[in-house]
Amino acid sequence: MALPLTVSMSNKWSRKKRHFPLLAGLLLVFLACSVIYIEFSIQQIHQSPDHVLHSQRQTSSFTYVKPNLPKGASEVLDGSSSCNSTRNYSGKKIRWVGTDAESNQRRSISQENSCDVFSGKWVFDNQSYPLYEESDCPYMSDQLACHKHGRSDLQYQHWRWQPHNCNLKRWDATEMWEKLRGKRLMFVGDSLNRGQWISMVCLLQSVIPANKRSMTPNAQLTIFRAEEYNATVEFLWAPLLVESNSDDPVNHRLSERIIRPDSVLKHSAQWEHADILVFNSYLWWRQGPVKLQWSGEEIGACEELDGLGAMELAMGAWADWVASKVIPLKKHVFFVTMSPTHFWKGEWEAGSKGNCYNETRPIDREGHWGSGSDLATMRIVDKMVSGLGSKVTVINITQLSEYRKDGHPSIYRKFWETLSPRQLGNPASYSDCIHWCLPGVPDVWNELLFHFL
Repeated sequence: MALPLTVSMSNKWSRKKRHFPLLAGLLLVFLACSVIYIEFSIQQIHQSPDHVLHSQRQTSSFTYVKPNLPKGASEVLDGSSSCNSTRNYSGKKIRWVGTDAESNQRRSISQENSCDVFSGKWVFDNQSYPLYEESDCPYMSDQLACHKHGRSDLQYQHWRWQPHNCNLKRWDATEMWEKLRGKRLMFVGDSLNRGQWISMVCLLQSVIPANKRSMTPNAQLTIFRAEEYNATVEFLWAPLLVESNSDDPVNHRLSERIIRPDSVLKHSAQWEHADILVFNSYLWWRQGPVKLQWSGEEIGACEELDGLGAMELAMGAWADWVASKVIPLKKHVFFVTMSPTHFWKGEWEAGSKGNCYNETRPIDREGHWGSGSDLATMRIVDKMVSGLGSKVTVINITQLSEYRKDGHPSIYRKFWETLSPRQLGNPASYSDCIHWCLPGVPDVWNELLFHFL
């Protein structure tokens, strides 16, 4: 915020001088965190409730664009793509198949089952949980293996989600494999969806003999295969759903995000033959403005839009594919809502500083909602899926995950390299309060998926 004009230049200078050490320190912390993991920029964005730049979205007229045209783009976006020029957002909107289908009612899985399984509480259960041991899953990620990397308290593994007026279907790996027999289950999205995929693989792999299962090398599409069921559990890296310059699962630390907002064709070519699809999209839209390169436009000619507006465009292109291609009796499509972050301890313990580090119990205040979950984003998701009717089932993980401030890796993980002693001693700057330890919260997301399959 700018200082009042009545303040003298000398006063301004003295105030700025006093802030230099603090600003320098914050900058160094930010740069260090970005080297470890680019998604930690979200921690900076969340400091202001006005992180969405609504002014960029205001326009007096709109041009509607038909998405997913087969020959729409002249080149594929990748890590070397750049913007030669950037102008303000032109106001283009996505005209997808279901845009005007007002009578098309979204499938309400809670009503169909006479119980809202997304409303409930966490119950400590060290008899039935965890559903697998961290050390018993050979496909565990070092980023999520919290006990292996020094977390000594294991309570986070023993919490069961209990809906208020009913019970979740009890997890059964063999039954799940029967549901998957001859099928492809594919998770599509970002690192949080990858965590859910790893959870599913860990939940399922123990009943498959070692010589009857395999995993492809880590690439954009990673496949776990169970030979005797002729089934696969796959993960496709597509953090922004639409084509983007961040589609490399490893090399996506880029100075600017560029998307093709009217096309999912690059990714849908890989996901369209899956029998069960589990999508997510949230985290990467929280990292500031996004550059848009529309199909058919001059190469390198970009527009700039805030993350929320860009997400709405991308969701429109995704919804167009679902509306056009999905036949519910032949293909199951799920959308997993946003996974909350827990960077600000003061949100659940008034007056406190810190983050998710050293948290060992869930929040017990029903209805808790922190800054790590964005209502505007939820409204976009609701708007899109409402027009898709029975073609999409929503798995609403947001509120139940909001309670689990204790479930994040914080400093107990490895990403590329193990944290140094200096980093371990500074959890305020180096805690991962975005992702989730395994076994843990994502296992419950998969129990919900199992419940509705």
